Parts: sequence; C-alpha cells; structure tokens
Amino acid sequence: MTGTGREAVEAVWRIESARIVGALARSTGDFSLAEDVAQEALAQALVSWPRDGVPANPAGWLLTTGRRRAIDAFRRRSALDERYAALAHEPPREEAPGDDLLALMFIACHPMLSREAQVALTLRVLGGLTSDEIARGFLVPTATVQARITRAKKTLSAARVPFEVPPDEECRARLGPLLSVLYLIFTEGSSATSGEELIRPDLAREAIRLTRVLVTLLPDEPEVHGLLALLELTAARFPARLDADGDPVLLEQQDRRRWDREAIRRGRAALAQAGRVGRGLGPYGVQAAIAECHAVAPSVAETDWQRIVLLYEALGRIAPSPVVELNGAVALSMARGPAAALAVVDELVAGGSLAGSHLLPSVRGELLGRLGRTDEARAELALAVRLCGNARERGLLERKIAALG
Repeated sequence: MTGTGREAVEAVWRIESARIVGALARSTGDFSLAEDVAQEALAQALVSWPRDGVPANPAGWLLTTGRRRAIDAFRRRSALDERYAALAHEPPREEAPGDDLLALMFIACHPMLSREAQVALTLRVLGGLTSDEIARGFLVPTATVQARITRAKKTLSAARVPFEVPPDEECRARLGPLLSVLYLIFTEGSSATSGEELIRPDLAREAIRLTRVLVTLLPDEPEVHGLLALLELTAARFPARLDADGDPVLLEQQDRRRWDREAIRRGRAALAQAGRVGRGLGPYGVQAAIAECHAVAPSVAETDWQRIVLLYEALGRIAPSPVVELNGAVALSMARGPAAALAVVDELVAGGSLAGSHLLPSVRGELLGRLGRTDEARAELALAVRLCGNARERGLLERKIAALG
C-alpha cells in the first residue's frame, strides 16, 4: 500500500465524510446503516486506491460505493422492499445539500444520547475522525469511544429517530445542546482537563471548522455567530499561551504580538454579525464580547476590566453558573482589587460550589497571595495542585507556590 493512496483516502474522508454520511442517511432513511456503509466504503478505498489509483471523483466514488453497500444490506434484509426500490432508482447526487449536514448535526447531538456519545458521534460522522483519533483527543481507550458510538447508533435506531432537520420550534430548542457539544470539544482542545499537554490544537480546530459549517447552515441564528466569535477570539491567543517547553504562559506575560490577528479579525466580525441578526447577545455572544476586550487591549493593565465585570454580571443573569461567578471574581479583582473578589470567592466556597475542581482553590490562592496572606495562599494552591488533572497546569501551580517563598 503506497503512502500517497492512503493519504488521499484520509484527506478526502476528512473533508467529505459528513456529506457522504448525510447523503446516505437521506437515501436510506437509516442513520445507523448510513454510517456503517460509509465506513465500509472507506475501508474499501483504503485497499483500492493505493492499488488502482485515486479515482477522478473521490467523493463520488465513496458515495457510490456506500450506496451499493446499502443496497446489498437491504437485499439481505428483504427482497426489494420500498426503501430498497427507492434507493436503487434514486439518481446519484455527488454533493449533499445543506439540510443533510444540518440533519446530521442534530442527529449526532440528539437529546436522548449522553454528552459523551454526542461528542464521539459528532467527531466521527461530522469531523471524519477515527475512533483512535477521538480516543487520543480525550485520553480514553479506543474501545471506550467505539462502545459509545455503537451504543449511540443502536439507541437512535431503536428509537427510529428520523433523519431530518427538526421543525423550527424544535430546531431552536435543540440548537443549545448542539452548540454546547461544539464548545465542549473546543474547550477540551484549548484547556485540556487531563494529560501532559495543555492545548490540543486538533480538537480546537475541528470545533472551529464545524462551527463555521453551522454558521453557513444557520446564518440567522445569533448564538451560532456568537459561538464562532468566542472560539476564534480564544484560539487567537494560542500562539502565545505556551513557552518553548510547552508550559503555560500567564496572560500578563504573553507576547501579544504573537496573537493571531487574522483570527481576531474573524472573531470580531462574527461578534458584530451576532449583534446584527439578534436582539441582544446570548451567552456565547457575551463571552465573545469578554474575549474581544482582551483581544483589543494593548496589555493587561490597559484592559477595560470595568466593562468585563459588567459583561460577567450580564452573563450571570442569562446563564448563571459557579464558573461564571468565579471568572467574574477574577475580573473584579483586576478592576477593584483582590479583597472585593475574595468575598465573592468565599461565598462560592461556603456554598459548596465547584467542589472537587482545582479552579476555585487556584483563584482563591492567587487572591490570598496578592493580599499578603502567604500561608493561606500556599495551602490553597497546594489543594489546587492535588485536584488538577493536567500535568502542565499542575506545574504552573507549583511554580506559583515556589514564588510565594
């Protein structure tokens, strides 16, 4: 098997897999079958293309092969039933329409599936990632990913979930979970919760790519633009977030000249579009507005912290959560000093919020250190080290403890 043939298969599959699965699902009316026969077409391409050469129309070859496998499957089930007859006589379509991709996104993030299954299925059928690649991205065994995908497909098949774009009202209701899955994939890529690396760029880039696709499919949904703005503006800081050894660089120490100015431009354009098509920003749009404040500031000292505090207060009203309160406290410490922020953090501690997370003791230790309460700060940061699952972030916390003396 030549490297060129395999590379061609992998490249075409990564780009076209979602359209192929979508077209097959529309033709067969069976998402699970469509994904199975698409995988069979991929396996056949891995054998045929290196041996016979890459076809003139690679995506069309995969789609045609998948359709033949689907026909064979229907033949095995029953001779010439209605679905087989419809499939066999349907004119081939090399490119799936936008509705196919949108239906594929909604079915991959169907509310009856667990969040882990939604993420795995989204990366598999929309991102074209293999089970091995998904497993590496989330640091879980490949068998675990495969089991999640298999269970998800069985669940959808047993429930006879139709392959279609939901009606308008249901579409809006189900858009939130879809956006949250894309955001979860991005956040795991931008701030890995475990493992040796802080940033996993492949996951983050895939989330951005899928969100861009969703923007083209739902151009009038403000929160889709808001999410894209947030991802672009956050990813813009990636080039400056790690030092030469791969260790995290704090915001105040980052070389802002290394920030991706083109990503900032795209993020600000998406944020402006979210404002144009909506009546006020939603949760992702507000978070993007916060990210924009950082993106346009020449330095930490010159950042508009008062505006960021106000934006966090607005975010707390429309999407309240302990993490929002904690991030708001960090902004408050920059705008009004650590004492004001510590009062907010202590309320979170008293309420039992974020128990088991390293974030709360990390922020509390930072605030105590700025207030000169060194022993308490050291104890909080030590707790954060014990709770933190990412090796690079633990190293940063340990350096903060050492700096306390």
